[in-house]
Amino acid sequence: MVERHGLHEDAFALVLGTLMVALGATIYAKAVLVIGGMAGVALLLQYTSGIEFWLGFSLINLPFYLLGWKRLGRAFVLRTFVAVSLVSLFSRLTSEWVTFAQLNATYAAIMAGTLCGTGMLMLFRHRTGLGGINILAIFLQENFGLRAGYFQLAVDLAILCVAFLVLTPDRLLLSVLSATVLNLILAINHRPGRYLGIS
Repeated sequence: MVERHGLHEDAFALVLGTLMVALGATIYAKAVLVIGGMAGVALLLQYTSGIEFWLGFSLINLPFYLLGWKRLGRAFVLRTFVAVSLVSLFSRLTSEWVTFAQLNATYAAIMAGTLCGTGMLMLFRHRTGLGGINILAIFLQENFGLRAGYFQLAVDLAILCVAFLVLTPDRLLLSVLSATVLNLILAINHRPGRYLGIS
């Protein structure tokens, strides 16, 4: 029998997971690095147009809710909408809560990838995504057995190719390192059958 998550467990994971992703995104922005998925697009928008991450992240995720609603169910999409909204809110607040007098770029790449990867893992295990590519990745894993981490890695690398036009070569390489850390966390820990708790 599969043990189900309680509402309090889902809520706890939702808050902590989004806080971790928001802190990771703040580190990315401070170090001028990029992440994959819609967060990466939002960071690129911030670097090129000045649209703040929290706002861009909210807006570019809107079209993907339809796919999630049709394929993954209303409950998943509602949780994902709340998660995206919390990441946007916490990202806006984290820039006021945390400042960096010094931030080594290599350390930033590793820790931002670790924070975002771990936060996303918490959300995935409670059937919550962060919109966009996450919705598609979870759909492919649950319906076709394609691991979410590997799919996301491929998409992230495509986004990093676009980032080549925006970032300096050293920041681009560090972004690749960070994406690798993030996606290895997902690929190693988020496998079908390894973790059976459901909401």
